[in-house]
Order: sequence, then structure tokens, then C-alpha cells
Amino acid sequence: MAGREGDSAEVPLDDVDRRIISELTRDGRMSVTQVAENVHISRAHAYTRIARLTGEGVLTKFTALVDPIKAGLKSSAYVTLKVSQHSWRELREELRSIPEVHHIALVGGDFDVILLVRAIDNIDLRRVIFDQLQSMPGVLDTQTFLVFEDVDTR
Repeated sequence: MAGREGDSAEVPLDDVDRRIISELTRDGRMSVTQVAENVHISRAHAYTRIARLTGEGVLTKFTALVDPIKAGLKSSAYVTLKVSQHSWRELREELRSIPEVHHIALVGGDFDVILLVRAIDNIDLRRVIFDQLQSMPGVLDTQTFLVFEDVDTR
């Protein structure tokens, strides 16, 4: 998860680094040879840059984007949580263990945490929210916003 505690040191990036990141964000399966060709650098240079970006934690993982509907996750919601003041660290780890929770963010504003929850249907979504999230120690209140359509911009 990006933005973890203790990982806040900014890594200096130049234009080549940013173009490599852009290429890999667009297609994480792109070969180093293809990245090098698209960025107009040598394969060895691309390999070295990608290794550095990975080693410094700029690139944290390579993954696939899944169409939730085609994967059988037909019900999605953003769920906001208000939490007790000192419960974030323990709560974060418990939230990470719930397979239906696809994104977790600690935020400022009228609530403390926002989650993207994906479930097979509304019954399963209700189970996650009522039986798991609302029963967690430290969760004071929840609010649920159903997702009617997803548009991934990456």
C-alpha cells in the first residue's frame, strides 16, 4: 500500500524515470525492451532504472487490473469510517485482512477512513459492512456509498 508510515522520504525523479513509470503504469507486463524502446533509452539503462525505482520503493508492485463485474464482483461501495482517535494502526491491519476491501485510505475531513469494498452481490456487501466493518473495535460510525459504474483512468 502506498504511503505507508516511515516510507515518506521523497525519491528524486527525472523525466526518464517519469516516462518509465508512465509506461509501466499503462502496462505492467511490458517488457524491459519495450519500455526502453518507448522511452528511447537502451535496454540496459531501462533495466537499471527500473531496478532502482523498485529498490527505492517508487515502484511497489506489478499487478493486473481486474474488471470487477467480469470477475463476479457485482456489488461495490465506498465505505467511510469514523474511528476512535488511537485505533488506526490496529484497524489498518485488520482492514487489510478482509479480502473484499480493495483500497484503504486514511483521510481528513468529516470521516477518518475511506474504503473501496467489492463483493459478489448486495447480500455479501451487507455482510462485510454490518458483520465485519461495523463490529470492529475502534469503528464508531460507517457510511456507505454504492458504486453504479466504475471508470478506471489509468
